[in-house]
Amino acid sequence: MLVSGGTSGLGAAIARAAVREGARVVVTGRRREPGEALVAELEAVGDGSGQTESRDGGGRALFVQADVAEVAQARGCVTAAVAAFGRVDCLVNAAGLTSRGTLLDTTPELFDAHVAVNLKAPFFLMQAVVADMVARKAPGTIVNIGSTSAHGGQPYLAPYVATKAGLMGLTRNAAHAHRWDRIRINGLNIGWTDTEGEDETQRRFHGAGDDWREKAGASLPMGKLGQPEEIADFVVFLLSDRSGVVTGSVIDWDQNVPGTFD
Repeated sequence: MLVSGGTSGLGAAIARAAVREGARVVVTGRRREPGEALVAELEAVGDGSGQTESRDGGGRALFVQADVAEVAQARGCVTAAVAAFGRVDCLVNAAGLTSRGTLLDTTPELFDAHVAVNLKAPFFLMQAVVADMVARKAPGTIVNIGSTSAHGGQPYLAPYVATKAGLMGLTRNAAHAHRWDRIRINGLNIGWTDTEGEDETQRRFHGAGDDWREKAGASLPMGKLGQPEEIADFVVFLLSDRSGVVTGSVIDWDQNVPGTFD
């Protein structure tokens, strides 16, 4: 299993959940220190059976330092995963850029950065992983992490919304194209989630204080932000045989319902 952006936040939570299920996981990220720390943690966790190695030999986790916005590095992650574990059965595109920009103040450079991380990287990671699956004539599963902002979003998320909306369409297109290869591809549009990255974003762009989580939770129907561990369990479900034949679905994982009004 390959998780882009898997060294922190939701990606790391997905890696942990997958390892608990017995998977071997390759995580990617730009910073080596958190990547290696997570791999050490995953190697120690195992699947609850007391094992710290995979059932067919070798370790359970590998970190690949890469900027998936660069196509060659994205493809290199897949190459490294195949070299380490022989194949890629599952892919999660969790890497994301959420920096702010409106229609009026977004520069071409900011727009291109969002496209590179949020849309181009998933495209070429899927291309490489699906090519491996097709070459082996093997089934597989992919989950693309989107955002409920893809339905329209806030004015200050213009480039982010554009790319996440594109990812929704790409998910359905790829799922349709490869359904006869028995490769299931689904998307998960997540709502406001409590991650390290969101904490940094709230402080950097919105002047949030230490109590921003409590204030945010009080404004939401369920009284709390989405939790990475909850989302991770759902992602692993979608990747597993437990989700049956479902493919081409883009699911809104949120407590607000798009298109409704009070």
